Amino acid sequence: MNFFSQLAEADLLTYSQWLGILTLVCLVLTVVAFLFKWGIRFRLVGITSFMGVVTGSVFALGVGLFTRTTVPGAVRYALVFDNAADKVTIAIPPTVAKSEVEATLRQAALDLQPYGRSLGSSGQLAIRARTLLHPEPGISQPLYLGEARRSIRSSADNPIAIELFADNLAQLREGRIEE
Repeated sequence: MNFFSQLAEADLLTYSQWLGILTLVCLVLTVVAFLFKWGIRFRLVGITSFMGVVTGSVFALGVGLFTRTTVPGAVRYALVFDNAADKVTIAIPPTVAKSEVEATLRQAALDLQPYGRSLGSSGQLAIRARTLLHPEPGISQPLYLGEARRSIRSSADNPIAIELFADNLAQLREGRIEE
């Protein structure tokens, strides 16, 4: 977690404390309005209810919004295919090194949590990294560089198995297929 996400998380928790205090003030004002039969008492019920929803929402964002883990050396990737079960394909640039492919696969495996996915046939989430090469103008050739596997059933302390495709990485490095 970087400095800005920690700062934002702390800010959201502070905002939720102040909103909670303001909600309690609205609640007390609503009770007083009912005791003295003020004309705005029913509007105060709506205001207090709305304040309770906003307070709960800001608190929930402060608690669960920033849980992303960053893997050093990972490059940006784009999600190309996801069947919402057990297969995912990500696209990475063709200029990546072997260590960057491994770090990016690990990052994608951490980012793409198995929550809500159907089990599929193997019970494993398979994330494949590919890049596009262009041997001739107007022709694109996908080149798969590696695959990460993790269990769909449990994500806590789940080891991530990474397999790099050495032949394809060598083909990418050697530049047999030019961009």
